[in-house]
Amino acid sequence: MLGYVKIYKSELKVREYEIYCGYYCGVCKSIGRRYGQLPRMVLSYDAAFLALFLASFDDAPDEPLQEHCAIHHVKKKTLIYNKAVDYAGDVMLILAWHKLLDDVKDENKLYAKTAMLLMKNVYKKLYSKYENLCKKTENALKELSSLEKSKCDSIDIAADQFSTIMETIFEEGVKILYQNSLPPETVESVKKTGWHMGKWIYMIDAADDIEDNIKTGAYNPLIYRFAYDSDKENADQFRNRIEDSLRFNLFHYLAVTGNCINSLDIKKNQGIIDNVVYLGLNKKTEEVITQVEEKNRI
Repeated sequence: MLGYVKIYKSELKVREYEIYCGYYCGVCKSIGRRYGQLPRMVLSYDAAFLALFLASFDDAPDEPLQEHCAIHHVKKKTLIYNKAVDYAGDVMLILAWHKLLDDVKDENKLYAKTAMLLMKNVYKKLYSKYENLCKKTENALKELSSLEKSKCDSIDIAADQFSTIMETIFEEGVKILYQNSLPPETVESVKKTGWHMGKWIYMIDAADDIEDNIKTGAYNPLIYRFAYDSDKENADQFRNRIEDSLRFNLFHYLAVTGNCINSLDIKKNQGIIDNVVYLGLNKKTEEVITQVEEKNRI
């Protein structure tokens, strides 16, 4: 996950924002407590949503704590600890490992080589603990790499590989946390939520990277799907040309994701989940499509 799954802060209640921050800081602390300080650098907002979403099927109330941390050492921060928080932290590290591996393969980056040496033992532990998740992630990324090399011009086919990873992350999460105590239809809806959110994340990332990918020549399915021609248009003109298609597909993925979540029996933090899905992701979609942050719009 790439940091796109965020709240719309101004529409959250004060208490809800405190709970959300508690999950975010809880994941960070969980990683540091179990794996050391360096791996905490991989934390993203996606982890907070994953933890909060997976914990929402347990009706036990959240119990926020107040603790200091290395970054905020003066004022105590709100933290929430539970099994969903630990799982989200583990998922972030698994995905971070593969991102480093990709950076080494594609660009032979020195920092990635160094980080991989430091994280090697951590990933071994995670592989042992989540073998099915790690194997499915590896296989999907191998297939995605093959599609990238062949310059696949189908957004759906390319996005399916990332959706497979997201579906597995969500499915494994509820199975591990609830030990098959949830109804099969709930597990199926959780899987579909991960699948369609994965579609949105993959495409929003592709849309966000259009300019950089045109400059570097890196693979982007949008460039091939809509036949970008540098002799006839620049990046801005290309983005304007495909805006309607981007808007239709991205909001379609969000609508289906919302329908999946609506079918679930959420026990707690419904307001935060709705804020992310219906406001935060919509806001991010508009920002990426228009390339203008909301605070800077006229």
